[in-house]
Amino acid sequence: MSTDYAYDEEGHLWPFFVFTLTSIVTVPITYSLIKSSRNDPAAALKRIHTDYKHDQSSVVDTLRKSEKRKDGSKPWLIALVIAGWAVMGYMLYLIKITDAPVQNLWNPYDILGISESATEKQIKKTYKMLSLKFHPDKARPDAAKNETIDDLNRRYVEISKAYQALTDEDVRNNFIQFGNPDGKQGFSINIALPKAIVSDGNGKYIVLIYFALFGVLLPYLVGSWWYGTLRRSKEGVLMESANRLFKEYQDNIDEGGVVAALSSGQEFEDLFKGDKADAGLSKIESKVMASDELPPKEKKKLEDVESGPRRKALALLWAYLGRIELGDASLEKAKFQIAPIAHALNKSFNAIALAYMNTAPLLASYFASQRLIQAIPPKASPLYQLPHFNSTIVEAVEGDSRVHTTVQAFMDQPDAKRRSLVVGKGLLTDAQYKESIAYAKQLPYLRVAKAFFKVTGEKFIIPSSLVTLVVKGRFVPPGSEKVPDVTPIDLEDIDPAEDDLDAILGRKKTKKLVGKDEKGKPIYEETAESEDVYPPLASSPYFARDHSPRWHVFLTDSKQGRVAVPPFTFVSFDRPIYESDGKTPTFAMQTLKAQFQAPPQAGHYTFVMHVVCDSYVGFDTKMEVTLVVEDASRAADMKVEEEISEPEEDSIAGIMNAAKGAPTKQRVIKDEEDSDEESGTDDDEDDDTSDTNTDTEAEN
Repeated sequence: MSTDYAYDEEGHLWPFFVFTLTSIVTVPITYSLIKSSRNDPAAALKRIHTDYKHDQSSVVDTLRKSEKRKDGSKPWLIALVIAGWAVMGYMLYLIKITDAPVQNLWNPYDILGISESATEKQIKKTYKMLSLKFHPDKARPDAAKNETIDDLNRRYVEISKAYQALTDEDVRNNFIQFGNPDGKQGFSINIALPKAIVSDGNGKYIVLIYFALFGVLLPYLVGSWWYGTLRRSKEGVLMESANRLFKEYQDNIDEGGVVAALSSGQEFEDLFKGDKADAGLSKIESKVMASDELPPKEKKKLEDVESGPRRKALALLWAYLGRIELGDASLEKAKFQIAPIAHALNKSFNAIALAYMNTAPLLASYFASQRLIQAIPPKASPLYQLPHFNSTIVEAVEGDSRVHTTVQAFMDQPDAKRRSLVVGKGLLTDAQYKESIAYAKQLPYLRVAKAFFKVTGEKFIIPSSLVTLVVKGRFVPPGSEKVPDVTPIDLEDIDPAEDDLDAILGRKKTKKLVGKDEKGKPIYEETAESEDVYPPLASSPYFARDHSPRWHVFLTDSKQGRVAVPPFTFVSFDRPIYESDGKTPTFAMQTLKAQFQAPPQAGHYTFVMHVVCDSYVGFDTKMEVTLVVEDASRAADMKVEEEISEPEEDSIAGIMNAAKGAPTKQRVIKDEEDSDEESGTDDDEDDDTSDTNTDTEAEN
C-alpha cells in the first residue's frame, strides 16, 4: 500500500483552501470592528441641544474628531476586511461554477456490460466474447479514437479482473471487502494548490512566503499583542503610569491633589518628548500663576515640580481647568489635548482608591472627573457649567456668599429674579440668558426620591442574606416646570410575578406593575420588551472627547470614613428620560438596584448613600439609609405571627375586633365533601417589599 500526493490540476480544490484561509482572518476582524462600533451605544444619540460655541470650539471639535478616528477603526483595516469579503465571495463563485471530477467506483458488471442479475453462463459467454475482441494479439488500435496499444492492454486487464471478481472466490472476496479485485489499495492525498505553484522552480518562493507568514509575521503579531497587554493596566493606562499614581495616593487627598497626581502619567512623557517639554512652559506658568482660579496650595505644588513633561502637563491642566487663554495656537491645542489623557488616568486612580476603600480619595477621584469634563477648577462654582457664565456672572449670582450656588438652586429662583442677577450691562444679553436657561433645562439631574433595602421574596432581612439596595429617582432637569407628583406605586418595588421568568432571572421585564388589588396583590400588565435607555452624551464644550455620563451608587461608613459597599455603575436606565424631541423630560421613575451581602450580625446599620454623576458638578446625592438586619429566629417568629389569620366576624374575637376597627373575615361555609379536600383558612398574600425602615427623601 502506498500514498500518492497530487496537486489540484483541475482547479476544483484550491478555492476551498483560499476561502477557508481568508475567512480565518476576515471574520474575526469583522467581528472586532462591529463590536468596537457598539462599545458606546450613547455615541449615536444626540447631544444636549445648544448652539453655544466658545472661542476655542474649533480646536476642541478638531481634537474630538481625531480622537474618534484614533479610537475607531483604522482605514487600512476596513480596506482589508472589504478585500477579504470580496475574495471570499469570488471563491464561492468559483466553487459554484467549477464541476468537481467524479470518481467512478470499480464495478465488474459495468466493465463487462452485463446486469447484476446475470447468470454464471451469461458472465462466461460475455467474457469470452470480450476477451477475443480485445486480446492484445488480435485487437488493433482505432486511430479515429486516438487509441494506443497501452489502452487496449489496460482494457483487457480490466475485463480479466472483472471476470475473476465474479467467478474466482479469492478475487471476489477482495472486491467485496476492499472494492478492488487486487485487495487493499493505497490512498491519494490531493493538495489544494495548483501544481504550477511548486513546479518550474517556484517551490523556493512558496517556502519563502510560508516563512514570512508563519515564521515572521505571525510571531510578531502575537508578540506585539502580548507585550501590549502587559504594558497596560485593566483601565487602559500604561503600567508605569499606574505605578506612579499608586505612589501619589494619599488617604486625605482632595481634587487638587488628584489633578497633581494625574500629571505624573507616563503618557505625558510620550506627548511632550524632547524640546516639547520646555517649549512655551514659562508662558503657561506665568499665566497660570497670575490667575485667581488656582489656589495658593496648588501654585506651590506646581513650583515644586521639576522641569520636564510633568511640570508642563500640570501647568496645562490648570490652564485647562481655569479656562485660561494662552495666546498661542500650539499651546491651546496641547491644553485641550491633555484633558482626555488625564481623565483616562483618573480611572486608574479611581481603581487604586477603591482598593484602599477610603471614602475621601474615592470621592475626590469622582469629583476630579466632573471637573475635567466640565473644565472647572476644584472648589469653583458649579455655575461655570452654564454657557456664557464667567467669573463676573458667577460673582453677580453668588455675591459675597462663601457657599457656591448650584445650577439647581439658581434655576429654582423665579425668572424675574434670575434676570435681575445676570442680565444687564457688562453681564449677559437677553439672548445669552435664554440660551443658558434652555441649556440648563436639559441637564440630566437624577433626583432621588426613595432608597430602601430588601431581600427578594422575603419580608425580613436576616444576617448574610443577599440584600438589594433599591434607589428610586427621576430625571428632573434644573428649572423644570409642572413636575408631576410622585405616586406611591412609583416608589414601590414589588417582586415579580411567579410566572415572569424574565424578571426573576434578571433579564428584561416584560410585565409592568400597574397597581394592587383589594388584597394587596400586585397587578401586572403585559408590555413590549424595552431596550436600555441611554442619557445624552455629557455636555462638555471644553472636553475634547465624547463621554457617556455614568452614575455611581455606593455606601460608606461616615464614622470610619470607609466604603462599606463598593460602587455600582449605571450607564443606562429602564425608562425613557426625554420625549421624542430630546428636550422635554418624561419625569419617569427610574429604578437602580445594587446587590450585596448583609452583615453577619443582626442589628441596625446606618450608612451614607452616595449617588455620584461623573460628568456634572453638583448633581450628586448624599443621604443616610438604615439597614435593619433581623435575627433569623426572630424573623421566623414574626413571620409566623403575621400569618395568623384574622378572627371570623361572627366569633367573639371577631366581634371585639370589629368594635376596635380591626380587620375580620367572613365565615366560609363549605360542603362536607369539599371540607375533606380543602383547607378552611384563607391566606392573604402580603406585599413582598421589605418593611425595613430605610425610607428617606433627598433634599432638593
